[in-house]
Amino acid sequence: MSMRQHIAIFTTASLPWLTGTAVNPLFRAAYLAKSGERDVTLVIPWLSLKDQELVYPNKITFDSPSEQESYVYRWLEERIDFRPKFGIKFYPGKFSKEMRSILPVGDLTKCIPDEEADIAVLEEPEHLNWYHHGRKWKNKFRRVIGIVHTNYLEYVRREKNGQLLAFFLKYANTWVTRIYCHKIIRLSAATQELPRSIVCNVHGVNPKFLKIGKEKLEQLQRGEVAFTKGAYYIGKMVWSKGYRELLNLLSKNQSKLTGLQVDLYGSGEDSDEVQREAEKLSLAVKVHPGRDHADPLFHDYKVFLNPSTTDVVCTTTAEALAMGKIVICANHPSNDFFKQFPNCHIYNNEDEFVKLTLDALSGQPEPLTDEQRHELSWEAATERFIDAAELNHANVSTQKSLPPKMAFLPASLRMSKLKKSVEDASAYLHQSVSGIEVVRRAFGAAPKSLKPDEQLRKELGIDIPPRKKRSITSVLPKRLLSKKNKTS
Repeated sequence: MSMRQHIAIFTTASLPWLTGTAVNPLFRAAYLAKSGERDVTLVIPWLSLKDQELVYPNKITFDSPSEQESYVYRWLEERIDFRPKFGIKFYPGKFSKEMRSILPVGDLTKCIPDEEADIAVLEEPEHLNWYHHGRKWKNKFRRVIGIVHTNYLEYVRREKNGQLLAFFLKYANTWVTRIYCHKIIRLSAATQELPRSIVCNVHGVNPKFLKIGKEKLEQLQRGEVAFTKGAYYIGKMVWSKGYRELLNLLSKNQSKLTGLQVDLYGSGEDSDEVQREAEKLSLAVKVHPGRDHADPLFHDYKVFLNPSTTDVVCTTTAEALAMGKIVICANHPSNDFFKQFPNCHIYNNEDEFVKLTLDALSGQPEPLTDEQRHELSWEAATERFIDAAELNHANVSTQKSLPPKMAFLPASLRMSKLKKSVEDASAYLHQSVSGIEVVRRAFGAAPKSLKPDEQLRKELGIDIPPRKKRSITSVLPKRLLSKKNKTS
């Protein structure tokens, strides 16, 4: 292995699905590779056509991985001012309707050749490893970094029997991240505590939003009216993404917010219900289909309302701040990073929400400084990631195996050896359990996801193992074979 770092970024989603685990790892790969000092590979899921139709918006589908790869590069190149220098590989995946997520099929570690297996970045390490059955990540890669994106416990608590499900999920997340990751980066304290974890926001915003913010600042400096629209919210239109909280706040305070107009933008499973609830209000709350947040339609809004408490770090909040808007959001750990920005207004109760909203609509945003703008950028996010993941520490490596004779080792090394033995046993148990189809299905895995099926193999160009030819004697019962041998 050369001294040059090879970084493989594994994630749970891909464009054109505009979800956080599709967009943020893509930008991370681009900016880690920008200097040319590291070799970076982004590993994303490939879905067969029937699953693409369920997941990807606007009826976008791909006939081949190379076609989707071109789409991803093209989308990125339209949003950054440099040419991407990283590679893309695909792993087989299946979409779970029950979990509303893409789940890996087979052993993800096989996507990277052994000679390139240096540093693995697992975006959503718990998600990638719930059903992992294959080589242990720590055995293949020198260093494994997990980045926790999603507050799964909060989502699960809102389901039927949510408290019980959250109890088991909490320990499942702890188990798989402990045995498969050397270090965990939690984007905010809204996520659960995990072994060997730190809290650090290693996400930035699409450069387009910073450019929009600069243009708005120039308008204000020229004395022009930069914001001609009032309040809005954008996000996937499911109740758990803050729509329930927002409509409740508006409903309870209609008399205080007389004349307020709010536009909601999003697409999702709960769109029809959100529409019906919004129509019950006396306030002018309009529901619109989802759109790209960088669309010119949003440039003139002044106030972004985001009461969501299920996000870990809300991407749309960061984008709104970058565009120079005022953000009204809840006092919640997911918003801690944003408190440093003067245009982020935090409320603790309904009265504060009403007051901050009315003040924001009648006032003007404060201009961002160059330092504040940099904090929101992917350059700063990449610097934070390199520091948090300790990528510049030359001696960072996995625990070296210790001599088999422990009697003469110091107590600290004996304890280290013992912990490693326990971890290896725990990993072996997970491998055993995750290899049983009935158990996998019982815990939510996609059917027959231990190995990619013939269709996925064909689409990804994975070699199909030759079927063993069976002779007639191989299918005969042993009793008949013994008689056959005697007569011969």
